[in-house]
Amino acid sequence: MRKVQIGLIVLGVALLAVGGVVLLDDVAPKNYAAILLWFAGAIILHDGVASFAVVAVGIAMRRLGRSFRVPLGAIIIVQGAIVLGAIMALIVFPEIIKKSIGRANPTLLPLDYGLNLAVFYAVLVVATGAALAVYFAVARRQKVRPLDSHA
Repeated sequence: MRKVQIGLIVLGVALLAVGGVVLLDDVAPKNYAAILLWFAGAIILHDGVASFAVVAVGIAMRRLGRSFRVPLGAIIIVQGAIVLGAIMALIVFPEIIKKSIGRANPTLLPLDYGLNLAVFYAVLVVATGAALAVYFAVARRQKVRPLDSHA
């Protein structure tokens, strides 16, 4: 197991180095400030919004468990959906902002990104509900109590 961890760390550092070389080679220095702004937004979204939401949902679902048990598997599915929603927001918000500011070339950013994000969230809610239904159906079929959050 230790060899796998070391291998993954080495791979991660190598990919980070390749990314740094590509950044320095392909991106004009005048764009570095915009990249730093994007990273700052990513950190704020991750630490200030997404992490807080994931932890808050976990705590809320565990507290719901006082009246009935919420399986850990169900909590993980919901938390995974929150993470996916945050990642998609991080990807799409810059397009929404840039389109609202305006652009010199109208063929750039031609889609309605706000509507597309709303559709994505609707699909994510449905997919999360389906994943929860499958989780509970499989647990019921196995006639075994689902992985319990109150172990």
